Amino acid sequence: MLSLEGVIEEVRFRNEANGYTVAILNTSDGPVTIVGHTPFLYLDEKVKVEGEWVYHPTYGEQLSFTSITTILPSTLTGIENYLSSGLIPYIGPKTAKKIVERFGLDSLDIIQYNPEKLKEIPGIGDKKLEKIVEAFKEQRELRDTMIFLQQYDISANLGIKIYKKYGKDTINVISENPYRLSEDIFGIGFKIADRIAQKMGINNKSSYRIEAGIKYIIMEFAGNGHCYVPLEELKSYGSKLLQVEEDLIEEGVRSLGIKGSLHLITDEEKILVYYTPFHMAENYVSRKLVELSQVKLEELDIDLDREIKKIEEEENINFAQNQILAIKEAMNNGLLVITGGPGTGKTTIIKSIIKLCEDLKLKVVLAAPTGRAAKRITETTGKEAKTIHRLLEYSFLEDDMAFGKDEDSPIDGDLIIIDEASMIDILLMNSLLKAVDLGTRLVLVGDVDQLPSVGPGNVLRDIISSGVVKVVRLDEIFRQSEESLITVNAHRINKGEGPILNKKNKDFYFITEANTEKIAETIVDLCSERLPGFYGVDKLRDIQVLTPMKKGEVGINSLNQKLQAVLNPKTPNKAEKQIGSETFRVGDKVMQIKNNYTTEWKIIRDGIEVEKGEGVFNGDFGFITEIDEEDRILKVLFDDEKEVEYEFNQLDELKLAYAITVHKSQGSEFPVVVMPIGWGPPMLLTRNLLYTAITRAKSLVVLVGEEKYLYMMIKNNRITKRYSALDKKMRNYISIFMG
Repeated sequence: MLSLEGVIEEVRFRNEANGYTVAILNTSDGPVTIVGHTPFLYLDEKVKVEGEWVYHPTYGEQLSFTSITTILPSTLTGIENYLSSGLIPYIGPKTAKKIVERFGLDSLDIIQYNPEKLKEIPGIGDKKLEKIVEAFKEQRELRDTMIFLQQYDISANLGIKIYKKYGKDTINVISENPYRLSEDIFGIGFKIADRIAQKMGINNKSSYRIEAGIKYIIMEFAGNGHCYVPLEELKSYGSKLLQVEEDLIEEGVRSLGIKGSLHLITDEEKILVYYTPFHMAENYVSRKLVELSQVKLEELDIDLDREIKKIEEEENINFAQNQILAIKEAMNNGLLVITGGPGTGKTTIIKSIIKLCEDLKLKVVLAAPTGRAAKRITETTGKEAKTIHRLLEYSFLEDDMAFGKDEDSPIDGDLIIIDEASMIDILLMNSLLKAVDLGTRLVLVGDVDQLPSVGPGNVLRDIISSGVVKVVRLDEIFRQSEESLITVNAHRINKGEGPILNKKNKDFYFITEANTEKIAETIVDLCSERLPGFYGVDKLRDIQVLTPMKKGEVGINSLNQKLQAVLNPKTPNKAEKQIGSETFRVGDKVMQIKNNYTTEWKIIRDGIEVEKGEGVFNGDFGFITEIDEEDRILKVLFDDEKEVEYEFNQLDELKLAYAITVHKSQGSEFPVVVMPIGWGPPMLLTRNLLYTAITRAKSLVVLVGEEKYLYMMIKNNRITKRYSALDKKMRNYISIFMG
């Protein structure tokens, strides 16, 4: 193996996603082209590389390196370039210049051995100093680790995440069992871990590999909403994925069952394989729901008929029979489900229940699964609603989430109303019910015809289909709602009927375009010019493009690039940061795409911090307010108030959000919804996906595409089967409960 030392004279190519670099190394014998993967490489950096000569047909002789180490610089220019390279957070070009001007050739020694002196530099306080010292200490160890990882084609961005997880033990952990990466690191799935393992020479039939593959399949099914997988289906799928015999898959399943990771149950001669937390959650939820539904409540000292009549007179409304029934059942039962589409009066019922409880001096608690849904119910009822996570007082300790509210410390309330209940998955429902005391009334409100939760389970639908719980279905559209074609068409579509289109001075329009290129072009024009110009809506805050797909001309990836270019174009004074194929720019509309319970946020008003907390959640919307290359941070303002700081290596948690998938829109409401209607896989072009999309709109819906695909979606009433057994377990439990 050849070893060379020199100074980086030029970086000709750099792939930020995987760290692949082409550079010119100026050695004592002249310039040499070097190629390879490295997390950091900067101009004027002195390095030692080890590798082999290769010949490129276009670029000639190059040194392909497998190892690269920094030789700390010994000149003022070298030290300044080294410090300003971005290698150490919070030291950018300006700070580096100040350090070198103050400490000269001793700068690196000062950082390493006498870092307190850095506080002599303006702008470096205790907090910044701590980060600088820690980063400097780690950088050599990190570089060695990154070189090890990148021989397995792990990107620099993922490499830093891996190092943060395992620290100095990274190489040992991965060498022993690379499949741990798929469980521990967001962004590394089984397939990447498997590729690393294959390069390491790990046996194809290794128990590590088979068990990791089984867990991957189980979680892939969970990602599609399933709580369990039938063993035969798991064996067939696993055998094809791992290229091993089905007997080895079954052996791995049994082994994971003994270890407690999986739970196997027999149901009608089939073996069902559960991820253990899903099994435990389903069991607990079924039992607690039955107990809540059967609890005997103290009779209320109130004439409900008279009080409901009083509300009608005060609010100048005339309740439908089912609305009256819903209000009464909420007051008389430990558990009630209220379900209905748009315009059927769900909010009116919630407000009436709150009014009755306040008159009785009963404490009402309101919550919803997402921040946007909670904000909306707060606005419509005038009473504060929290997210379920906040209601349960979540915290994040030692890589795991915990709730302050549970069986030992239940929610303080006489009646709890949960809105948008169709979005609740089995794990969140499990945590919620643990904090609901028997004797507390629980009202679940939602639209069962919308898309089910993103997470595993079919909770609301299963509760209703169990036949165990009191359910009130609202099916009457009220006069004021009948004036909106959004409401009328939502109900027509839900019944399998065609919508009323393009009625003058109404709020539901269809624009015909024959191909995806024209559809995308029209959507961009609608968002940037036509809708803001005609309706006076804010092109960034009021209009939301919803699409069934991620890929293709009218998928979110392509539409986001097109919309960004027009709605927030590149300008010389607008900072931006490239991450992989995505460019983030100040002013961009973005969405958080994973739950991060430890990310800090703060609310600043008139320059004063008035509140702070932790937690940014999957589906939260915000706008980029600042990108700072000096400190390597990007700031986002969520919901117009919560400011969050992201380090550059966290930016894979964000996605441009000019266009989002319909699934990601659940629980949200937008003044204007624009949606492409074109060809797509039948599993995506479904009636309930279309129904969910149009019910997200408050004032206007514009569909763009071909009508034949619109009617194809309406006819496709395919509700994808989810493997869940909550309804069956509830029926089993009620039979035991009733003796």
